[in-house]
Amino acid sequence: MDSIEQQLAAAVRLRERVDAMRFPPPVTQVYDPLDYAWAPFSAYVRRYGGGRKRVLFLGMNPGPWGMTQTGVPFGEVGMVRDWLGIEAAVLRPAEVSPLRPVDGFACPRSEVSGRRLWGGFASRFGRAENFFADHFVVNYCPLLFSVGARNLTPDKLASAERGPLFQACDIHLCAVVDATGPDWVVGVGRFAAGRARQALAGRALRIGEILHPSPASPAANRGWFAAAERQLVGQGIWTGD
Repeated sequence: MDSIEQQLAAAVRLRERVDAMRFPPPVTQVYDPLDYAWAPFSAYVRRYGGGRKRVLFLGMNPGPWGMTQTGVPFGEVGMVRDWLGIEAAVLRPAEVSPLRPVDGFACPRSEVSGRRLWGGFASRFGRAENFFADHFVVNYCPLLFSVGARNLTPDKLASAERGPLFQACDIHLCAVVDATGPDWVVGVGRFAAGRARQALAGRALRIGEILHPSPASPAANRGWFAAAERQLVGQGIWTGD
């Protein structure tokens, strides 16, 4: 089984595990883009996930106007459609909050984190194919948790739900690493870096960390990509030229 098929099979196993889980209040809705947005997600993996990747960037979980809409990690609609060149049918989730609609590629909202992340990579690498030649981007957790109109990040779940979820996500991350063979796994934010260190402990690879591009971060709002680029160069993941 090649790298792409390994990743898709691992994503199916993850989807089956997490979709069998139940998340009680305060969670009001759970969205799994690996289910209803499988078409663009699988197109992303098939187009860009093949072969060995020197650097694997690891995000936390879907954002409401990013991967939740497009199935692609940090998947701000404009960047996925116009830079990654991916657009595919997104189905309607089984349960949708009117406060968190899923409009797929017709979503009128722009997710700042995704626009910053993919926009930064576009500014450095030009064409998407140049970036993906030895980089790839995945999320640790495939689920978005809503509490009304508010996000609940995976680390804020009760321990009874967090334990099985993290176990499934750790297994999936290990499978993606096995498929892509990176030298570096770079957590986009502290949570992702911490999970990578725990899930991949003992493996012959290095764990890095960069600032998360969230608009909730004052540091990210002062020029996220310039800061992230300095961190990547400082850790020896990228060169300074």
